[in-house]
Amino acid sequence: QVQLVESGGGLVQAGGSLRLSCAASGRTFSNYAMGWFRQAPGKEREFVARISGSGGSTSYADVVKGRFTISRDNAKNTVYLQMNSLKPEDTAVYFCAADPPGWPPSYDYWGQGTQVTVSS
Repeated sequence: QVQLVESGGGLVQAGGSLRLSCAASGRTFSNYAMGWFRQAPGKEREFVARISGSGGSTSYADVVKGRFTISRDNAKNTVYLQMNSLKPEDTAVYFCAADPPGWPPSYDYWGQGTQVTVSS
């Protein structure tokens, strides 16, 4: 089992920045690729970013590419999402998820989410 707890959400003006954190406990953190997802009211959950277990590989949704950066610190069992140039359409609940080894990604473990609200 992996337990995930997100933090760092809040209210920010358009153009501002936030840094989300996701603290993990349980099995060896570096074995898991980690992802960030988000869900806006009335919309389906969507992929935001992914990072490999070592941190050497990342991928992003096109809508956040160039504005968001995913990173991880395996010594602290934490993954981060740095969000810059925020837009009102980035408003959503943001979730982190842990993906155990294997293909395709399964994201078996999820946090409870943290609210991000971007005002215009």
